[in-house]
Amino acid sequence: MLPMRFFRSRPFSSGNAAGFLLFGSMVGAMFLLAQFLQTTLHYGPLGAGLRLVPCTATLAVVAPIAGALVNRVGERPLVVGGLLLQAVGFGWIALIARPGLAYPVMVVPPILAGCGASMAIPAAQNSVLGSVPRDAVGKASGAFNTLRQLGNTFGVAILAAVFANAGGYVSARAFSDGFVPATGVAAGLAFAGAIAGLWTPGRRGAEPERRITDEFSPASRFVPVTASTRGPSA
Repeated sequence: MLPMRFFRSRPFSSGNAAGFLLFGSMVGAMFLLAQFLQTTLHYGPLGAGLRLVPCTATLAVVAPIAGALVNRVGERPLVVGGLLLQAVGFGWIALIARPGLAYPVMVVPPILAGCGASMAIPAAQNSVLGSVPRDAVGKASGAFNTLRQLGNTFGVAILAAVFANAGGYVSARAFSDGFVPATGVAAGLAFAGAIAGLWTPGRRGAEPERRITDEFSPASRFVPVTASTRGPSA
């Protein structure tokens, strides 16, 4: 079972909160964006999927770079900056979405949102996994992935409720009327995630040891190996 004391750690709690809100925003918005391309802009299922490729392809390009940078710059800049970029992308879509919108006009905002998510995901996960004892990394990973799945469900449910309250499927205009405020909520969720990310660690050189001490494990497992602890050399 997951030890509840882990949530007393700011890196653990803030990383999980940022991940929950990040995935809620992203999955909820993409769920409606795929339908917007079909219902309002009248693309077929294949055409809509192909037009979402630039957004999803950022995971393959940006995420590895962010993963390589996280141990140099710390989690905070990547989580906060990434989620702010995601908020800007979804907010931009909400401002321009309308029936008859040309695809080239809307291609940049989803790419910005995808780049932001790709920056923040590895950093948020690193914050969570780096805050627990080494023998509890599996529990921390399970917690992060569980909250990610809950975030997916939460985002779709919240955005669908907003959409249903303001619009519907009877026409392109009705769908757009619901899509705009729902995408604005997605931007708000991403912005809230950026605020949560302010409590993730900064640069390593300025951060003290942040792993949670496991009372069932010897404290010596976290003592750094130095010249004084190696023992006599051969």
